[in-house]
Amino acid sequence: MTLATIPDRVRSHVREHRDGMMADFVFAVVWVAVVSMLFDVLPAPRWAYHLSLAGGVVAYYGFFSSLEVARERT
Repeated sequence: MTLATIPDRVRSHVREHRDGMMADFVFAVVWVAVVSMLFDVLPAPRWAYHLSLAGGVVAYYGFFSSLEVARERT
């Protein structure tokens, strides 16, 4: 792979996975916004804030795998 082909490969990858990438981005933004607003209102230690942000990874996989199961059942 040369440096000249990298932009073409990135464009191709984004074109193929546009919807999934957008869903991932929206989920991440919403998760961070909700956690940030929650911890702005409630006093809590910094480690709890970071743990809640990291919990977004588990929530992401749980949400999208349950969504996939629901689609398979219909």
